[in-house]
Amino acid sequence: MSTIDLTKETFESTVTGEGITLVDWWASWCGPCKQFAPVYDAASEQHTDVTFGKIDTEAEQELAAAAQITSIPTLMAFRDGILVFSQPGALPAEALEQVITAVKDLDMDDVRRQIAEQQQASN
Repeated sequence: MSTIDLTKETFESTVTGEGITLVDWWASWCGPCKQFAPVYDAASEQHTDVTFGKIDTEAEQELAAAAQITSIPTLMAFRDGILVFSQPGALPAEALEQVITAVKDLDMDDVRRQIAEQQQASN
């Protein structure tokens, strides 16, 4: 699978679905973004069970602001609609592989339990 361009209209429906969605926040003028793009594209070809989305922060400024993107590139990982990873900076291929493996290995029942506990503690 190759990467898909996400917009304000398609972002929520894409990341809230079942499975894993990675999102690369980028801009055409960003040097590290250009370095990360081929790494991200290569991973999308290897992991056909993962959705790889890209968001151009210049074209989608409202969406980037809503997601509180302050540094690009930023990589986010969602699993079953839950944000489980967010980190600015271009990752080398090995580090991206580690992120993908870690997200695949998550016990989502445990993640949901931890979220519920945090919500109860804040009430």
